[in-house]
Amino acid sequence: MSKRLRRWHKIALLLAICALVGIGIFWAAKPVPRRPQPLATPSIEEDAHWGELRLKMVREQIAASGIKDPRVLAAMETVPRHTFVPPEWLSQAYDDHPLPIGYGQTISQPYVVALMTELLDVQPGEKVLEIGTGSGYQAAILAQLTDRVYTIEIIEPLCLQAAQRLRGLPVQVRCADGYYGWEEHAPYDGIIVTCAPDHIPQPLVNQLAQGGRMVIPVGPPGSYQTLWLIKREGQEVISERIGHVLFVPLLRSTEGLTP
Repeated sequence: MSKRLRRWHKIALLLAICALVGIGIFWAAKPVPRRPQPLATPSIEEDAHWGELRLKMVREQIAASGIKDPRVLAAMETVPRHTFVPPEWLSQAYDDHPLPIGYGQTISQPYVVALMTELLDVQPGEKVLEIGTGSGYQAAILAQLTDRVYTIEIIEPLCLQAAQRLRGLPVQVRCADGYYGWEEHAPYDGIIVTCAPDHIPQPLVNQLAQGGRMVIPVGPPGSYQTLWLIKREGQEVISERIGHVLFVPLLRSTEGLTP
């Protein structure tokens, strides 16, 4: 083979090697598709744990204390109370006592929630107003019984948090002074007040429908109050004393809004 031919062979070989190296670099630089990661799913064990605690709460704290309405018991079994409790109180979510939720407010004792709900006697399709949304737990219970629930909270941060928790439920939330009710949607078949005024607000009485019921604690702040069942029958308003309870006071305007 002539020197000139050998030189062309060497050039061709070098070009071939460069081409192969270039292809290798191209493939090395090309991103490799990643396998899709499985989506996170709720822990079955965790769900079962909370479910067992909830059933135990209803069985040992609520039904055992005399609550009989099967719809109320079913609602208390359904709503996950632990999702309405601050993280630092999570271990006590299903204990039978109130828990702090910030701003001097509490989520009520489970038995008291069930008692007031049973007294309200909510029927499907009835319109219900709650004064004192708080965490949103009571409103969530009411939403298991009717698809027309309205609730008012004066403390704006709690109001906004509750509105977020209650998304997807038939509940309308308003940030306002609950003393005056929510006249736009009146009259109501039921009104439930989860904070204690020192007297029965007349605007709430005025917003009761014929045959409507109101459950409300009344009394001085920092002391035991009396729980009342108020009924409108024709031109009469009939009051029935239920027993002693202890609620945070009904706040007016911007008083007492310290975190």
